[in-house]
Amino acid sequence: MLIGYARPYSSDPNCEEQHMLLTNMNCDKIVSEAHFSSKQRINLKNIINSLNPGDKVVVGKLFAFADSARHLVELLSAIEGKGAHFLSLKEGIDTSKNIKGSFKDIVLHIVEFESDIISEKTKEGINEAKQKGIVPGRPKIPDENVKRAIAMYQSKEYSLAEIKNETGISKSTLYRYLGK
Repeated sequence: MLIGYARPYSSDPNCEEQHMLLTNMNCDKIVSEAHFSSKQRINLKNIINSLNPGDKVVVGKLFAFADSARHLVELLSAIEGKGAHFLSLKEGIDTSKNIKGSFKDIVLHIVEFESDIISEKTKEGINEAKQKGIVPGRPKIPDENVKRAIAMYQSKEYSLAEIKNETGISKSTLYRYLGK
């Protein structure tokens, strides 16, 4: 039996892309989590608990399945312990077949997986900050300070250190504004 698994994440919040991939794979059953939270993967636990020998868990990409490399190893071990298999479509990983490819390719998949995790957690943090009314990124420098720094620089009476002390604008920021 092919069992598709999907989990919401920022670029696929309703699991639509994942469902399309899993449907195209002719999964016998597709199960989705209702939320992104890694701590409440009830449906994933249920899938693993109900696996039979020969079943295959199918995901769109590794990131939808696990939260870290260690978590991935734990899940793969649990699936293997049931005599079942795992297939990740994006990475082309199928544990029912002999893995073909170089060690470099395997490491590349792991690096991409870890990069997806970092990216998703960053997006999650930015969204949480926005909901709290916090504007992400560097604070904007007041226009008066920029104008004053440019005037000081163009007067040639002040050193860059004096301009920074007086206005709070660094040399690189000043040069960036001068280039505009």
